[in-house]
Amino acid sequence: MKSFKDSTFQDRMARAAEAKQKALDQLRAKPPVDAAVLAERRAARLAREHAQAEKRAAMQAAKKKAALEAEELAKAKAAEVRAAPTEAERKAARDERYAARKKRK
Repeated sequence: MKSFKDSTFQDRMARAAEAKQKALDQLRAKPPVDAAVLAERRAARLAREHAQAEKRAAMQAAKKKAALEAEELAKAKAAEVRAAPTEAERKAARDERYAARKKRK
């Protein structure tokens, strides 16, 4: 079994520097991105953003339309409630029917 080797501060710093250098070398070795590919990606991104903006606008319009319909429905129900006769009006109408029936007899 291997024994544990206690590393010094300089050893740890050297390993960290080697790791950084390796990462930099890998980054530098990466081929540059072609301008045509960049333009294609940019066009795709713009098309996607445009489609999302249209979808967002359509959703907002639908929400606004639904809110207006709900408001109109609420107004119609409020008018219906106001149009409903009160208890006194219903009693008066019933009394008129009874009186008309008695007149006919």
